[in-house]
Amino acid sequence: MSDDGHGANAAFLAAYDAVLERWPVQVEPIDLSSAYGTTRVNACGPADGPPLILLHGGGTTAAMWFANVAEFARRHRVYAVDRIGEPGRSVRGERPPRSVPDLLGWLDGVLDGLGVGNAAVCGHSYGGWVALTYGLHAPQRVRRLVLLDPTQCFGGFRVGYLARALPSLIRPTASRARAFLAWETDGAETDPAWPQLYGLAAEFPDTKIVTGKQPGPGLLRTLTTPTLVLLAGRGKAHPPHRIASAATRLLPNAETAVLPDLSHHAMPWHRASDLNTRVVGFLDRTAT
Repeated sequence: MSDDGHGANAAFLAAYDAVLERWPVQVEPIDLSSAYGTTRVNACGPADGPPLILLHGGGTTAAMWFANVAEFARRHRVYAVDRIGEPGRSVRGERPPRSVPDLLGWLDGVLDGLGVGNAAVCGHSYGGWVALTYGLHAPQRVRRLVLLDPTQCFGGFRVGYLARALPSLIRPTASRARAFLAWETDGAETDPAWPQLYGLAAEFPDTKIVTGKQPGPGLLRTLTTPTLVLLAGRGKAHPPHRIASAATRLLPNAETAVLPDLSHHAMPWHRASDLNTRVVGFLDRTAT
């Protein structure tokens, strides 16, 4: 995305690049054009490795995987995708995704553009909802699913979480976003470049996140794709043990675990070694 792409300013782009520079692997930027716009994909790992699609949480950009990609990319070809219409380096076209069918069609096109017939798909938070919804839409294209504290998949948000998030949703500013992040993560330490990007992403112009319904129990029971669901034990978005129980009950082929001492927003990067080991172990064990 250029500096004038949808008014994204130089500070945001510099913050995005600063976090991407923290990735401990060589990154290949790929731009995919479609009717929806231009999608930025950050690729890494062996070119002939099994493909792994990474879907970031709401407002976090594809740069968020800085603590995970070193392990994920050891044997997988990793594709971290910036969704069109959200903060990042993707650029809207004349008709960006505005509905769930649009969103799923866009992701179909991303896989097509990458030359990927099917892949493992990993999503965090809202990205977990996107991953699960896509797995239900195109099960033949999703070999494995990894859902990291997914929201609106197996239960709703806690009222207290929504109340705390409301000010930054109604009048988003960088300072409010960083304060919300500090509250939900209990001040978990991270590279200073990350809160800087998270804050500036809140001020990204014309953000339009495509949302949809929580999948119904009947639909979830049809999903036979091997699925790993990891929940944040100290997360404030939803009750982790209740969500884990629902996922176990509803998904025919799921493994679930609650990871202690992790919050919802910090889950990918705070003490990431355990999460990385679990994810890579699951993908390697179920590889065919």
